[in-house]
Amino acid sequence: MADQVYFEDVEEGTELPTLRKDPTTQQLVKYAGASGDYYQIHYDQNFAKDNGLPDVILHGALKGSWLGQVMTDWIGEGGTLKKLVTQYRGMDVPGSPIFGKGVVKRKYTENGENLVECEIWLENHEGKKTTPGSAIAVLPSRS
Repeated sequence: MADQVYFEDVEEGTELPTLRKDPTTQQLVKYAGASGDYYQIHYDQNFAKDNGLPDVILHGALKGSWLGQVMTDWIGEGGTLKKLVTQYRGMDVPGSPIFGKGVVKRKYTENGENLVECEIWLENHEGKKTTPGSAIAVLPSRS
């Protein structure tokens, strides 16, 4: 985990550290077991291709969890993730890297909390955003 980020250190336009994931079919099987999502498009290549997909595809909720990790890794132990929104706009396949990215869009104080609103997303190795989202987090103050 990175050093703690503080509200005073953040400005609108601040880029969040990139999170790289290298998904594998084994990871999809493990996630299916943990989540109970056994839809064959996530582990059966023939089934996936017979249904018009390029290959087995990553679980949407798994990709959403990675967006959560982008935020929680960045805000540190002293931060609190208040809201996480994800949209599934493109398919990702195992064997290709996925990159979690983000940028601070707004910084403000409300009801005594130091809030940052972020635009976050996952993109594939070609730079296409497949999983856009947003988040609101509370950051600690240095004072």
